[in-house]
Amino acid sequence: MKKIAIQGIAGSFHEDAARRYFEDEIEVVECKSFTSVCNLIDTDQVNIAVMAIENSIAGSLLQNYALIRDYHLKIIGEIYIHIQMHLMANPGVAKEDIKTIYSHPIAIKQCAEYLESQFPNVHIIENQDTAASGKLVHDQKLTDAAAIGNQRTAELYELDILDSGLETNRQNYTRFLILSKHARHNDLANKASVCFEVGHYYGALANVLNTFAENKINLTKIQSVPIIGKPNEYTFHIDVEWDSLENYEKALHAILKNVSSLSVLGEYERGELAIHNQ
Repeated sequence: MKKIAIQGIAGSFHEDAARRYFEDEIEVVECKSFTSVCNLIDTDQVNIAVMAIENSIAGSLLQNYALIRDYHLKIIGEIYIHIQMHLMANPGVAKEDIKTIYSHPIAIKQCAEYLESQFPNVHIIENQDTAASGKLVHDQKLTDAAAIGNQRTAELYELDILDSGLETNRQNYTRFLILSKHARHNDLANKASVCFEVGHYYGALANVLNTFAENKINLTKIQSVPIIGKPNEYTFHIDVEWDSLENYEKALHAILKNVSSLSVLGEYERGELAIHNQ
């Protein structure tokens, strides 16, 4: 049985991602923070972790880019989860009874328009996880509070769903990375995550990006992450996809003359993004 580290507890979107990616039976190891997740891999207590890296509404989780790099973790896969938010409370609690709503900061941001229109005077409290928010409401038997989370949270903690589809944009997805301490060869790999730094001279970044374009490598994401202690200096994280492995390897070799450092964080099979039109 695979032991998979996640940030959060049972019922969280991280658990959902882990169970969907690994279709066979797994043992989920719950962690309070993303740093704890990385520590478990680093100390060989687990072999694999699942970590959110970006959401289509809330954007990128910059601290997770830094953790992957600092712990020298390797990306071995990815999965996109369609995020659907529900308002849930203990049985018998009505919407008009609610004075406090708990959820993860990103989930709150994803549901900002709903909260502003439906609960303008309710106290919104950020919690470490959507599932932990539902568990808190259940365990404390709160009759004037609700949580925002997914359907599995409601099922696990016996909560009633009072409203569904709270997210501002119904095409709301979170991308989760599958992480390991060591790289794993994959004959089906057609995507890579790479990070690099460039010098402070005219066209330095453009030269790198143009090299990928010249070799017919599709750039699907670029993210700059500030380097701590070095003002105005950044590490660039990019995701690229290819049809020809030879072209990718050629491009990777060519950019070496335009970067001051280069690290391949992982080569893996591209995850499918199934668009939901709701």
